[in-house]
Amino acid sequence: MPLNELAPLPPDLAAIQAEIEGIARSYGLDFFPTIFELVDADRLNEIAAKGGFPTRYPHWRFGMEYDKLSKQYHYGLGKIYELVINNDPCYAYLMRSNMAVDQRLVMAHVYGHCDFFKQNAWFAKTSRKMMDETANHGSRIRRYMDEFGVEPVEEFIDACLSLDDLIDIHSPHIRRREDCSRYDFDADAPKKRKNPAQRFAAKGYMDAFINPRGAAEERPDEEEAAPKNPERPERDVLLFLLEQAPLAAWQHDVLAILREEAYYFAPQGQTKIMNEGWASYWHSTIMTRHGLTPSDFICYCDHHSGTMASAPDRLNPYKLGIELFRDIEDRWNRGAHGRAYDDCDDARERREWDTKEGAGREKIFEVRKVHNDLTFIDTFLTLDFVREQRLFKFGWNESAEQYEIESRAFPKVKQQLLASLTNAGRPIIEVVDGNYKNRAELYLEHRFAGAELDLREAQDTLRALHRLWKRPVRLATVLEESRAVVSYDGKKCEIQHGDPADAAPIEDLISNE
Repeated sequence: MPLNELAPLPPDLAAIQAEIEGIARSYGLDFFPTIFELVDADRLNEIAAKGGFPTRYPHWRFGMEYDKLSKQYHYGLGKIYELVINNDPCYAYLMRSNMAVDQRLVMAHVYGHCDFFKQNAWFAKTSRKMMDETANHGSRIRRYMDEFGVEPVEEFIDACLSLDDLIDIHSPHIRRREDCSRYDFDADAPKKRKNPAQRFAAKGYMDAFINPRGAAEERPDEEEAAPKNPERPERDVLLFLLEQAPLAAWQHDVLAILREEAYYFAPQGQTKIMNEGWASYWHSTIMTRHGLTPSDFICYCDHHSGTMASAPDRLNPYKLGIELFRDIEDRWNRGAHGRAYDDCDDARERREWDTKEGAGREKIFEVRKVHNDLTFIDTFLTLDFVREQRLFKFGWNESAEQYEIESRAFPKVKQQLLASLTNAGRPIIEVVDGNYKNRAELYLEHRFAGAELDLREAQDTLRALHRLWKRPVRLATVLEESRAVVSYDGKKCEIQHGDPADAAPIEDLISNE
């Protein structure tokens, strides 16, 4: 059903929405208009498999994701309670089979997410019309499939999706290059050229596509040395490929589409703990104070506790987020922060500290506006909180062949959390040279920070890069505490330590792991 023809909610659910929305606004939540759609379980699983966008481009991985979600639901292993899209207006989906108390909980949770999407600084640069844009993306990719065939387009999408982590997640907020902006047209670009009338304004990465090199352009002096390409290490690998890779017009457009979607989803990876914690804080507040009848209480507690449940082998972002927001609110209500509190060494005095500051609610609204998960944990995770929540650092025990608790020491727990959140948990890889040894080979470097690359994933990444670059690709990294270069020439993938003559097939190293 087209989005502009969504069926209105039944009267009972429409009344619940009006009630929950009014309560949410009374607490100071500020969000875009929110449209709820009532769907059955299969339809909700289908939408969730596409990332929340019903009209997204076709691809086999969406079918696999749908199959997994459908089996989980039908076998009673799990179900989707809420799904909400960062858009203006926000779109959210309700499962038709849910009980009324679940619908109230979901709506309260959704309004927390909608407030976070609108107010958090890390979402400020995302498109607020992404529902329309993904529909447009889907139409363009379907047209390419009709023209060039499903398999060639799908195989190219496979390669691009293998690389969609290789973006610069901070670039929307930091202008790293003077000649290119990811969101704006470079209006001054024509003025920088001697023949501006023959060029059209374009996004930097689209310039080569819209303004191909031709005889009309003045060639640089032959004696002038070719500039380094790129001038400085480029963290946005997809942008470099858009500007430099030998792509057909349709491939260029598909890569641009997938890159744009990767940047749209990036803030969700950067704020998972905060976003889920904020939404859980507000559904808990609204439901326990306004949304429950005596007959609903046990059902609500059962579902809420299931969402907050923790397991020994994983960190629950819902639980960590809501508890840290509650801790911040409590500390700022009691004035338990600042120099005087930090310098206090008396455990009893710290527990009973209360200056009646009463600024807790104001503080958590400020926190949800400016922080992401990394700065949230770095700024507000305390020794007392780690002890109260029984957090620990874990690691792999080779002899027992399982993960075990390594330490409960606060610095180590915090360090492991921060390491897992840096760059949204992805390795930092930069393009260093697009013409390595003057052979048009692509040379990248992994900014090693203690965690080695997974060799199987590195191999797949290099193959995908070669698919786009069409020349040998090299990746410098650290393996077994020494510098190594992983390379792929289109036929074989090798690892070399120091002397190029010592290169060995990557399969040998993988098989020995």
